[in-house]
Amino acid sequence: MAHFAELDENDVVLRVLVVPDNQEHRGHEFLSNDLGLGGTWVQTSYNGTIRKNFAGAGHTFDRKRNAFIGIKPAASWVLNEETCLWEAPVPYPTDGLMYQWNEETTEWKAIVND
Repeated sequence: MAHFAELDENDVVLRVLVVPDNQEHRGHEFLSNDLGLGGTWVQTSYNGTIRKNFAGAGHTFDRKRNAFIGIKPAASWVLNEETCLWEAPVPYPTDGLMYQWNEETTEWKAIVND
């Protein structure tokens, strides 16, 4: 099965639909014309072999990079140009604990279970 993302006029992903394998080579036409959905459709893949990242609703398709880019998690995060993934300015701790990002302090804060 192949996956195709529908884009709005600003290249923001509206939804992702599955296309049968025998229609993968013409997925855009299959969705737009055969199913009568119209719109602009771009193929995506779970394993990132097509357009770097799997598309999701709200993600953006960057035509220059030919890549899907997720929603920026926080203002301080920067885009990794190679992977097209957002990265925190501070690496995630590797001590085995769970953390959440604190944008005010721009650091990872341990999640404490009570």
